[in-house]
Amino acid sequence: MGILVDRHTRVMTQGITGKTAQFHTRACRDYAFGQDAFVAGVNPRRAGEAFDGIPIYATVVEAKTQTGANASVIYVPPAAAAAAIVEAVEAELDLVICITDGIPVRDMIEVREEMRRRQSRTLLVGPNCPGVITPDEIKIGIMPGHIHRRGAVGVVSRSGTLTYEAVAQLTELGIGQSTAVGIGGDPVGGLSHSDVLRLFNDDPLTEAVVMIGEIGGRDEELAAEWAREHMQKPIVGFIAGVTAPPGRRMGHAGAIVSGGQGTAEAKLAVLEACGIRTTRNPSAIGALLREVL
Repeated sequence: MGILVDRHTRVMTQGITGKTAQFHTRACRDYAFGQDAFVAGVNPRRAGEAFDGIPIYATVVEAKTQTGANASVIYVPPAAAAAAIVEAVEAELDLVICITDGIPVRDMIEVREEMRRRQSRTLLVGPNCPGVITPDEIKIGIMPGHIHRRGAVGVVSRSGTLTYEAVAQLTELGIGQSTAVGIGGDPVGGLSHSDVLRLFNDDPLTEAVVMIGEIGGRDEELAAEWAREHMQKPIVGFIAGVTAPPGRRMGHAGAIVSGGQGTAEAKLAVLEACGIRTTRNPSAIGALLREVL
């Protein structure tokens, strides 16, 4: 089962005619139940064509109407990606996963305000994220499917590569995952750590959670404070960027320490004060989770 996506999810790829989109759409379609899951592509200039048997439509609304798609994955280039998100929101899809990196912050602020204005029910993951996978059912995004294994541990992370690292450690230890969610590391985005923790807390098949964060912002602290009051399942945490110098962006656009706030040590202190077991060694995430379980 898992959260957000499962074998019943029906997906369209916005920007399906791009090289990256085609590579990953093919890989996702070949994973588990993907042959049934990936039902449409969107490109207004290539409507009426097809990619490997997947029909291409001019608009998200048309793709939804013709195929029953309820989710979208976006590989549209940065300059047009925000508009692609808004189009999916206007079509009232259940879920939008935006892989695109480099979307201007101002564009994403406008997307956020438009979603609030509409009181949108659409859930947005990303941008600048690896996507979402429910192992042995469906993967939507760019993560390597072979490292995942079905199980009962949820994973939520701002970092794509650290998501893969944590999942690989869990799988090697024989610990499967319910769903792994890469929320992305941009300063303005969709689902937060807190949002995903709520979903895992409500999921009867998730028994524990690995939460991976980065320097910058307060997302991880807010999630830890929420978990202290509401989470009924154990969490282990890791924060990347312990050695990051203040004022310098490290990797993601949102990973910057400013004014002494958002440091890894400060975040780790809050997580630990809220009862979350943490490690400062990324290679020990899996072992810590096994110890907690």
